[in-house]
Amino acid sequence: MQGASRAVAKQAKWETEMAENTTIIINDEVVDSAELMELYKITAEDQERIRRLGKKAAGHMDRAFDEFYEWLKEESWFDEFFADENVLAHVKRQQHDYWQSFMTADVDADYVQRRHVVGEVHARIGLPLNAYFAAMNTFQEIFAHVMMDVIPGEDHAATLESMSKLMHLDSAIVAETYNRAFQDAMREQSDSIMAMSTPVTEIWDSILFLPIVGLIDSHRAREVMDSTLSKIADTQAQIFILDISGVGVVDTAVANNLFRITRATKLMGCESIISGVSPAIAQTIVDLGIDVGVIRTTGTMRDALALSFRSVGVEMTRTR
Repeated sequence: MQGASRAVAKQAKWETEMAENTTIIINDEVVDSAELMELYKITAEDQERIRRLGKKAAGHMDRAFDEFYEWLKEESWFDEFFADENVLAHVKRQQHDYWQSFMTADVDADYVQRRHVVGEVHARIGLPLNAYFAAMNTFQEIFAHVMMDVIPGEDHAATLESMSKLMHLDSAIVAETYNRAFQDAMREQSDSIMAMSTPVTEIWDSILFLPIVGLIDSHRAREVMDSTLSKIADTQAQIFILDISGVGVVDTAVANNLFRITRATKLMGCESIISGVSPAIAQTIVDLGIDVGVIRTTGTMRDALALSFRSVGVEMTRTR
């Protein structure tokens, strides 16, 4: 229960943060409400139909919500996201507020921002986007039955069309925000993994060590260089061992990034040794025609350590 309470509190915090941003963005373009209305062909008549529907259906919303949650409980993702009563109660309140806002049909910055919040929250909790679309489609079907009781037959089709237009606009905003939030989360995760995967460690007095695993693009090379140079400045290290035994592919770009790092360390008075140079990597570097005459390399980490100790005047002897 405590975990669920924290989840609700975190969601409320996200909603507050999102509410502070009033920019209307659709498909990476800043637009105003008039442009949105024109884009989705929502007219003043559509708005008026939705408002009339909201007034006439006010007493029937609870029935629609009950039917909707009966459907929701049968979905495979209900237990994962909504089984906790506190979370479900919060979601129900948010949904009630959402549809109240929908029935005003006032597509202003506040209206759009509420949809931004929906997309952001769905992305943050990891609820699949197709679950949102399924829910919107189901609620529209349920509400279409409610409309039969409150809207005259001759106005029923026109009102349903007006409602569909606004729901399409809502879905576009939610999907755009969801995708942006998801990409931001992936970028943050990637940055965190990169930060954890490039720990420059002082393994001996005046000797730094950094193992690299995976690919080395220009962004990661900058991260490595920044952390390495900062560590050199802090420790006044004389030797920097860069182990690339975990790097699967070395092309011209990767090799240039590696050598750029070693040149930068040399400018700070720290000699670099690239260890873990496999036969395949050595052959690739030769084939690329890269001048490695000024770079100290070793095939293994052990050789790199032995070379480093000699360079700083440390002699290692066996005790047995």
